Amino acid sequence: MIENDFVTENVNEIRRLAHNAKIVFINGNFNILHPGHLRLLKFAKSNGAFLVVGINDFSPDSELLDAKIRLEAIQHSMYVDYALILKEEPWAFIKALKPNIIVKGSEHKQHHNPEQALVKAYGGKLVFSSGDIGFSSLQLLESEFQRNHFGMIEKPQNYLKRHGINTAKLTKLITKFQELNVLVIGDTIVDEYITCDPLGMSQEDPTIVVTPISSDKFIGGAAIVASHAAGLGAKVRFYSVLGEDDYRHFVQEKLHDYGVECHLVQDTSRPTTLKQRFRAHNKTLLRVNHLKQHHIDIDLQNKIFKDIEQKIAETDLIVFSDFSYGCLPPHLIDKITTLGRQHGVMMVADSQSSSQIGDISKFRHMKLVTPTEKEVRLALNDFESGLIILAEKLRKQSDIANVLITLGSEGVLIHADKNKKWITDQIPALNRAPKDVAGAGDSLLISASMSIAVGASVMEGAYIGSIAAACQVGRVGNIPLNIHELEREIMA
Repeated sequence: MIENDFVTENVNEIRRLAHNAKIVFINGNFNILHPGHLRLLKFAKSNGAFLVVGINDFSPDSELLDAKIRLEAIQHSMYVDYALILKEEPWAFIKALKPNIIVKGSEHKQHHNPEQALVKAYGGKLVFSSGDIGFSSLQLLESEFQRNHFGMIEKPQNYLKRHGINTAKLTKLITKFQELNVLVIGDTIVDEYITCDPLGMSQEDPTIVVTPISSDKFIGGAAIVASHAAGLGAKVRFYSVLGEDDYRHFVQEKLHDYGVECHLVQDTSRPTTLKQRFRAHNKTLLRVNHLKQHHIDIDLQNKIFKDIEQKIAETDLIVFSDFSYGCLPPHLIDKITTLGRQHGVMMVADSQSSSQIGDISKFRHMKLVTPTEKEVRLALNDFESGLIILAEKLRKQSDIANVLITLGSEGVLIHADKNKKWITDQIPALNRAPKDVAGAGDSLLISASMSIAVGASVMEGAYIGSIAAACQVGRVGNIPLNIHELEREIMA
């Protein structure tokens, strides 16, 4: 695209989105967002209603991150309404857009500002702010890159010896993931982390007062399970339900970026499930959930089932990822399960019960389930029996072949079928320095399931799943796994 076309296309899109609102423009390198940048963005947004940020893709005197990385960081800021990469000096863009306000840092106030003549020509205003502070964002970046993103992963050597597991075989198994056709169905969640600056206590009442600084959004729930599967090399079809809102577009774009084939039905009776966490000083102050938990109606159920029915012959593995938010009513589960059994498709399930209404036992005839201890106890209404008894009860009640009970910091308990003899073992949590435990169970579920689907034993699959979970908790945010990091940690 030539420069004039680039400018015209972006200007037209900004005007469409702004709806005649007061537009503020700011441009810069933004080589990692630090507090000074955030203050500058906050000040810029306070001068208008629609903030446009231009990311310089050029700098004669400093080392820059890739522009796409810097663009993504800016897009996470809650103050920014539109951001783009500027390949050239911003004069042509400013002349075409004619923003009401252009904001620059106060360090530019005593220097020549070429924007001044442009702004004066169309009646805009140039404003300066003292948002910047004095420390090197590049040094911060280098420090971050030097950290171990996977923490300290310690291998359970005794477990490997007991089951004759060798890493060479495991690496061969995971290369077969690319041969799998995986179908994932379940509830999609958007996780939003809102970082705040704590201002103190309100003078009027005993309320903590904060100022939001930035927002980071991740896809979660069944959507991240599907994304893990794609990142590990499988061809993935994903079925879920979203509302008619902006978060639907966010989910669709992320899944497309992650290489997931989406089959997302819209339900006008619910929003896209959103979980917001307001955080300050690395602690969560408040959680706000925007969701509805009623079952999708029969027409949507039939629409999903008919599409799955048409493609069942191409499916090697069905993954039910249930969060009890309405995507998987019992009737739909039963129909898909019956279809899967008729075609000899391996099926696995997880059903989270944080809301006290999940029930893992409703998934019958599964090859594998991965509930927490709490979820098993809720499903069986048994709060006294030991873990092995719980696993055996669940296996018998729902005709489940293998049960992995996840135990958080204690790892995972395995209750497995080995030639019709039930054996039990445990793998401890492998990462001794986790950064973020969110998503550990999802990565365990999909990695163990895909391993078993390509020929691994349950004990081998549980180990591969535990390695995947250790990788996942070694970083911040619900980010999809990839086959290279899994192979690297298995071989380490």
